[in-house]
Parts: sequence; C-alpha cells; structure tokens
Amino acid sequence: MNKIVKGLFEFIEKSPSQFHAVANQRQRFIKEGFEELNEAEAWNIQLGKNYFVTRNGSSILAFRMPKKECKSFMIMASHSDSPSFRIKEMPEMKEGHYVKLNTEKYGGMLMAPWFDRPLSIAGRAIIRTKDGIETKLVNIDKDLCMLPSLAIHMNREANDGYKYNPQKDLLPLVSMDENFNIKKLVAKELSVDTEDIVGSDLFLYNREPGRVWGANDEFISIRRLDDLQCSYCSMMGLLEADNSETAVQIHVTFDNEEVGSGTKQGADSTFLYDALVRINEAMGGTNANLLTAVANSFMVSADNAHALHPNYPEKSDPTNKVYINEGIVVKFNANQKYMTDGLAYGIFSEICKKAKVPYQTFVNRSDVAGGSTLGNISNAHVSINGVDIGLPQLAMHSPYETAGVKDTEYLQKIATIFYETCIANTKGCRYTLD
Repeated sequence: MNKIVKGLFEFIEKSPSQFHAVANQRQRFIKEGFEELNEAEAWNIQLGKNYFVTRNGSSILAFRMPKKECKSFMIMASHSDSPSFRIKEMPEMKEGHYVKLNTEKYGGMLMAPWFDRPLSIAGRAIIRTKDGIETKLVNIDKDLCMLPSLAIHMNREANDGYKYNPQKDLLPLVSMDENFNIKKLVAKELSVDTEDIVGSDLFLYNREPGRVWGANDEFISIRRLDDLQCSYCSMMGLLEADNSETAVQIHVTFDNEEVGSGTKQGADSTFLYDALVRINEAMGGTNANLLTAVANSFMVSADNAHALHPNYPEKSDPTNKVYINEGIVVKFNANQKYMTDGLAYGIFSEICKKAKVPYQTFVNRSDVAGGSTLGNISNAHVSINGVDIGLPQLAMHSPYETAGVKDTEYLQKIATIFYETCIANTKGCRYTLD
C-alpha cells in the first residue's frame, strides 16, 4: 500500500461520521500550525499565515493567506457526509426476544449492500455539563449491530428483484437483552450520566476495513469514498502547496450534500461567502476589492464521479466513457447540474497539463437524469468560475465503494498545483494562469 492510499485509509477509518471527518481535519490543521478562528468572534488575520474555521462541527474551511496581497481566491470544495441511516429518537424496538433499532434514511443509498455485514453507530452526543452544553463525538468501536437478510426459503423471489421498505427491512438487530438502551450505551462510552445526554446525531456505519485489491493492486474499496476521498486529497493538497504571492488558498468541506445542501453548514449556506467577506475585511478591503478578487477566482468542486461499469457499459454516455485509474473526471451537464462550462474546462485542463495529470470527461446519457453536487449550489451565493470534478468510482452510495489507487494520487497532485496557481481575468475575457 503506497503512502497516499495508506493516509486516505487511515483518515477514513477514523471518520465514521461527518463530525469525525471534520474533527480529524481540525486536528491535522492544528498540528500543521493553522490557527483556529471562531465565527462568534472578530478575526485577526495576517498575510502569510494559516487559519481554519468550523461550523456545526461538520463543515470546515481552512485557508492560507498569500505573502503580499489578496487578489483572488483559489477554492477546492468537497463534502463530509455520506448516505446512511440515522438513528431515530427513542429507537429501541422489541420483537419477541430481539431488540432492533428504529432508523430513517439519510440521503439516497443502495440499500442491499447494507445487509449481512458488521455495523456500528457513530456521530455526536450533546451533553449537559455544569458549564453549559457540550458536544462530544461518539463512535461505538465494535461490531454492534447487523441487518440480517431474510432467508431465500422465506422469500423465493429475493433474486428476482425486491423493493425494500426502510421502515420494515432496514432496522438493524442490536441485542437480545430486552433492557438494552442506546442512550445508556452512549453514556457508558462517554463516561457521562445518561440523564445528561440531551441530544444526539447518530448514524449507522459499515465496519468493513479498507482494502487494496486487483491483479495488480489497482483498486481500493472502503466506506465513504464519496466524498472523503476528495476531501482528504484537497486537505493534503493545501498542506503541501507553497504559499501564493497573491491568492488566498481555500479548502472547504461542506456537510449535507447528500440531502440537498440546504443547511447552515451546507454548500447552500453562507459559510463560504461569510469567510470570503471576513478575510477581505480583515485585510482592510472594500466591497469593490472583494468583488474584484471574486472575479479573479476559481473553484474546483470535487465530488466523485461514476466510472463505466464493466457489466453495464450501456449505462454510460457513448462518447464520454470514464475509467478507473485514468485520471480526474470533469463533469458536464447542459441543464447546469454541474458548474463546468467550456471556459472553466479550458482553464482547468491547462492546470492538469501543468501538473502532468491525466483527465477525462463525464456526461450523463441524454436519456438519463443525473445528480447534482456542490458547485452550482455554492455558486448561487458566490459567483465564481469553476468546474465540477471527481474521481471515477463504482458502487457509488454503497456502504462499501470502489475507486482507483492511481486516481487518488492524481487528485492529491492536482490539488497541490491548483492551490499554487493564480488566475487573472483581463479585459476581453482573457485569462492568464501563473
């Protein structure tokens, strides 16, 4: 296992929820000398220094200030959440001698792969303390529960296609102790009194470890590749990049992309815009300075893409076929589900060439509706040129997804070069790259 993949696996294994992913990035930035800022306080920012801020404990924005002056923003955005099942309030459901947990869907997932594999629970708990309310991360680090399939003898049509009912079929078995209580389990894990837990955001997660596989060890499989693979590479790219002379280098990981981004910590919030305004104000800039900087800026919205499936090649566009380990995927959509246009594609492809990183293009079949992602949503708040990209993967929105070893290396490399690039919008719609 190479260094980059090993780092990715370690990050994902420690990030069973969006709260853990952001906490782990927070710790990494602190270790690398970044100063933590608070949205509830004034920001004291200096040129050449590194900073970060979090929102809701599930979104993070880290940035490196340029050496001389702020003329633009180079932004790479990704997301921290993945489709899963949220544990409902008062979730214990007794069925004879069994205890199962009441859950609800979070995002659009493939349901079948959740069955017959070890699962556990992670997220956060809200604790009452003598000083007020405190948030604590929760990860029940054991094989805690499972969704057992109904035997073929009891469902002879199981292999002919089955429509899952999430209120009946997706309730994990957790115990045969009729006194089992999830709040008590969490309280024991956190060494607090049960009555002091006043709230929680808990999710199921797959316990299968990450694996490198294939005849030439070319594939990787692990949970939450979409979109922690992009978020991790963006973070590492920022850490490895040299300071720019004039561009603010920004890594942002939003939450709630899988459910539409319409939250205070999602891409459809003011999180990014608020940060840009405060950076500009801290440097003594006017509103005109901010608008000028935005016009010279560029965003890479990084969220994984569909690779051509070996058993379903007809599901891919006939002329834009995407393959694992053949480079960064640039996404297009005529109905603007992705922010990429010809100009942005031209700029980004030049950055890829500069980095000597291969790239490929993705377009949905014209008779298939595709999804959307961060780029066009965040663009509604901050109008910046940019592209939607991702890494090719199989089994998207499964609890165990597959991607490529080389592509992970490609994205980390392009992230580093992207952050070190400056773009200038000159008269006549001419763009220069330094």
